[in-house]
Amino acid sequence: MIPLSWYLLLSAALFSIGLFGVLARRNAVAILMGVELMLNAVNINLIAFWRYLTPDRSVGLVWAVFVLTVAAAEAAVGLALIISVYRNRDSVIAEELDTLKN
Repeated sequence: MIPLSWYLLLSAALFSIGLFGVLARRNAVAILMGVELMLNAVNINLIAFWRYLTPDRSVGLVWAVFVLTVAAAEAAVGLALIISVYRNRDSVIAEELDTLKN
């Protein structure tokens, strides 16, 4: 059986890569991909702790499915907003998205 610490290290690495993607990227699609990586890291944590603490109950799986559902909805809404902004501005650079300032 794989130790819990390996899952936590994998999750921390994925979360760190996602956080770097959110903080370092200028493209809105790349920022959205970083957020998705961070949510997947959370899912790995949920499944790992569920498996090691209470494998007889399905609470961990339910939460993981809930997070996946929220991630899918967030990706759909985020991509719809990015497409709308691109049609109006011809750019998806996050620093240029200042439409509320005018």
